Amino acid sequence: MDLTVAAIPFYFSTMGAEAWWMKHTEDDRAPRGGDYEMADTIASLSMGVGSLVVPLIIRPISLKLDPARSWRGKAVIGVAGAAAVAAVLADAWVRSIDLDAGSIPLEGEPSGINATTGAGDEESQPGTDVAESVQPRNRRMKRLARKIGGRAALTSIAAGVAVAAGTWANRTMAGKLFDKRVLPDWGTGVIPSLAAIAGWDFIYYWNHRMMHETRFLWAVHVVHHSSEHYNLSTALRQPVAEALGLFVPYGLLSLLGLNPTVIERARGVNLIYQYWIHTELIRSIGPAEAVLNTASHHRVHHGSNRAYLDRNHGSILIIWDKLFGTFEPEDEPVVYGLTKNIDTFNPIVVATHEYTDIAHDVVESRNWKDRLSHVFRGPGWRRSTTAEVAAA
Repeated sequence: MDLTVAAIPFYFSTMGAEAWWMKHTEDDRAPRGGDYEMADTIASLSMGVGSLVVPLIIRPISLKLDPARSWRGKAVIGVAGAAAVAAVLADAWVRSIDLDAGSIPLEGEPSGINATTGAGDEESQPGTDVAESVQPRNRRMKRLARKIGGRAALTSIAAGVAVAAGTWANRTMAGKLFDKRVLPDWGTGVIPSLAAIAGWDFIYYWNHRMMHETRFLWAVHVVHHSSEHYNLSTALRQPVAEALGLFVPYGLLSLLGLNPTVIERARGVNLIYQYWIHTELIRSIGPAEAVLNTASHHRVHHGSNRAYLDRNHGSILIIWDKLFGTFEPEDEPVVYGLTKNIDTFNPIVVATHEYTDIAHDVVESRNWKDRLSHVFRGPGWRRSTTAEVAAA
């Protein structure tokens, strides 16, 4: 049995107790981060249900995108390649329009250069009337070429990522890697179970950190950070599209002889442990704070304060953050939510808003470097100067 599903009665009983306590300790101050808001709680629970149901649909489809497993993967690779070619041709079209028309800008772009002569606009040159007559047509063609290029590039990147994610997941499943193990089967006793929990915790740290440092993985994980409240219901606000991500595979543990059964058990223990740290009621657990990830450490992780961004990625143990330089103690009051909140409780928007933003940024980008940067670099990456944009 999935331990996280078996724990559902525990989730609801403890959420009810926490909500009752928060309600009966209200005062005249502004609402606290741990308070329950009906719409927010419903959104969190909806995402929790979605995290159980949606993967049942997405994962089987994703696994079938492995080109070695079915024709579907080969077909999607073909789509990705054709779209990439279309984007390259569209980019070349834009450059040819610039050359033919003297780099006539689109609306909103910097101007000041005469389309025909290259002289400043303040100078009247022969041929200006002719240039002005072709400028609207060139602008329309340039706008069309950029639209085609941006959308084709988006199609290519999305198809490529989907195939890569499906292939990676298919080939790194614990059951498959267990058959290729380099050590004997440890069995399913206490020692291998503890080893699996420790191994899962270590891999989880790196995957969690990657989700904060790579934008298309952040699009998966941002769901969990989208609430401006911090209570036990927030723990259930889980991603629904992890099958679309590329992660360090937990199946690697099976190469060391850990049975897939104990690996799955470690997953359940890991997730259940993380449930209790989503609260403001527990301020500290004393000396154990030095080793374990606690409510205090995890409140920092959910903070949008500048000092708290991308800190404390651990699950059960906080020692990974201390070893690899991502630890931050809880020193100042935590402001929960995103650096730019989405201001909605609509579960569909909660699940998809970052994908929508990525798609927009890719379509609007003018070259492949920027397009790929908007997908694979950090969530906050943007072109740094207006001059760079104008020169693109």
